[in-house]
Amino acid sequence: MKTAIVVLGATGQVGRGVVAAALAANRAVVAVSRQWRELRALRADHPGADLAIVRGSVADDTSSAQLAETLRALRRPFTSIVVSICGDCEKGRVLDQPADSLRRMLDENVLAHASAARNLLPLLADGGGSYILIGGPGGEQPWAGYGHRSIVAASLRMLARVLHEEARALPVRVQLLAIDTPLCTEANRAHACASWPTPEAIGVRTLKLIDQLEPVPARAIVRYPGTTEQPPATRESSPRGEVRALLDSVLSPAPAKEVSP
Repeated sequence: MKTAIVVLGATGQVGRGVVAAALAANRAVVAVSRQWRELRALRADHPGADLAIVRGSVADDTSSAQLAETLRALRRPFTSIVVSICGDCEKGRVLDQPADSLRRMLDENVLAHASAARNLLPLLADGGGSYILIGGPGGEQPWAGYGHRSIVAASLRMLARVLHEEARALPVRVQLLAIDTPLCTEANRAHACASWPTPEAIGVRTLKLIDQLEPVPARAIVRYPGTTEQPPATRESSPRGEVRALLDSVLSPAPAKEVSP
């Protein structure tokens, strides 16, 4: 049976881009999301493609274990797993928000990623492969008024580094593709900067990680589009309007547990 790529958060913006890029490259895809209606719409967008859809969640260990069993029941080999999930974003100062607000964001983002890795990495353990997390900006430089997002992004990057080291014994390559800018989508195309990647471009970059086409040794954190782990240039020198558009684009409301860096 043809090997497949599993995409978690497949009905979100980046998830759709990864699915589209993989299908365009003649890969088989298993798309996972909590949104059954959106999954069916995704399949309708790719008629005739080798695309299976699975409704599932990685909100906690129980849900992740159930998803792992569902994927095993498909009885097909997986070459890689791409995880692109994120919860809602909190606006406002961290000092002005109750501690439960930060706890909820960590649960919906970092702990969900940890739960997914714990239960899904074993699916790749026999044949090896790539386990790719996709993360958004804010993890290197704190943003005033958006501190929750920075804390979550920084935590996710550390989790990726830990998983990268621990997975060496499997053998599975764990990496995080860090998107340090907003996405260019149909909704924001009018004001998007030229450097903002489209979901499809991120999908193509993800496939390169899956195929291990890096010219340097594997790194835990891979920045889009390059490979260095150096922090991005400070944004203080950016025009005020561009910074505002960047923040609004990144932190616009999105369904919980769906992709969008």
